[in-house]
Amino acid sequence: MKTFKELKVAAPILGALENLGYEYPTPIQEQAIPEVLNGRDLLGCAQTGTGKTAAFAIPILQLLDQYKPQGHKKGTIRALILTPTRELAIQISESFQDYGANLKLRHTVIFGGVNQFSQVNELRQGVDILVATPGRLLDLMNQRILSVSQIEIFVLDEADRMLDMGFIHDVKRVLKVIPERRQTLFFSATMPKAIQALADSMLSRPVKVEVTPESTTAETIQQTLYYIEKANKNKALLHLLKNDLDDNVLVFTRTKHGADRLVKFLHKNEISAAAIHGNKSQNARQGALENFKNKKIRVLVATDIAARGIDIDLLKYVVNYEIPNIPEAYVHRIGRSGRAGAQGFAISLCDVEEIPYIRDIQFTIGLELPVKEMEELSMSPQFLAQSSSAAPQGKNAKKASKAQPAGAKPDYRHRKKKKPAHSGGNNRRW
Repeated sequence: MKTFKELKVAAPILGALENLGYEYPTPIQEQAIPEVLNGRDLLGCAQTGTGKTAAFAIPILQLLDQYKPQGHKKGTIRALILTPTRELAIQISESFQDYGANLKLRHTVIFGGVNQFSQVNELRQGVDILVATPGRLLDLMNQRILSVSQIEIFVLDEADRMLDMGFIHDVKRVLKVIPERRQTLFFSATMPKAIQALADSMLSRPVKVEVTPESTTAETIQQTLYYIEKANKNKALLHLLKNDLDDNVLVFTRTKHGADRLVKFLHKNEISAAAIHGNKSQNARQGALENFKNKKIRVLVATDIAARGIDIDLLKYVVNYEIPNIPEAYVHRIGRSGRAGAQGFAISLCDVEEIPYIRDIQFTIGLELPVKEMEELSMSPQFLAQSSSAAPQGKNAKKASKAQPAGAKPDYRHRKKKKPAHSGGNNRRW
């Protein structure tokens, strides 16, 4: 296994990776980083949870820092990362912040569903790297608030989800206004015909990297699902900590701000806790982890990006306070428990908006999660009957729990994965 240094990652980025606790690249990072640094277009068949974000963020940061075209105007957007959801956009933006901590490159993230004022202010200060969802990007372009006419690197992330969510036409509108002469990185978990055709139209003699993520959970982990109203999640976690969980607990949130808010809530209720995420210094993260391992604090609240290096012997409990929107992230999270044959417990608190994520997780792991109720905090039986998510069909399907709410079984056949055709390519230098 190669190190990041052997991949010729620049010293400032190596320092940031070291502070984050990254020692060795994941398979997709090992394959992709050298190719992107060489200026190649890239076709990646991989999902979030495989280390995909670092596979493109690290080389983009290095290229933009080392090579500045003649006549470059400060504050011009040079790299555009287009992604389908707000959650993923925020995660990617946080990654650029973490990996580029020692560089003088500016980045920001824009997405819909919120007032544009603060996002516009960030853009007007000038950014090198823009992470965006399609709708907000096109909206601000139509208002002439931003221009993508000087883009050098374009990343299309989660292309198949773009298709599923109806964003492909928006993507094509963006393609019409960015420069034809550019480096393009294209990522998709699956390659249906429509996505393959889009990739063929965007890429110039790409190199292909393909990584199959882990999609099974250890048999030693007992998994439980609670359907909880969003407003009741704090109370539900507190109930578990005071009544059901008799040891230290690793709790996962989707964002670092959410992690900090949860720690404050636990402190107010006399539960010792600490957060570990990208905004924390290396010393703070290491201190929190050591205090958790030594049982000086009871709860460690972590985001997915910070949890990569967490390895705790005999960890008994993992709680998904927020359900990950990528199934493989769920597998990675609960895999922190149940190690070396020990018994582990994974508990998930799911609200209304997260039910589609649970369905995707059950399909991916081939198991219907047993459902329990939590006194008055659980959702009503009528709601559960309407929102039922049944186990997947096929050779991996296992016997469903009797506690699972009744309802019709969804048809998962349209989600079968197709392997993309191989594409070769020659180097295209900067």
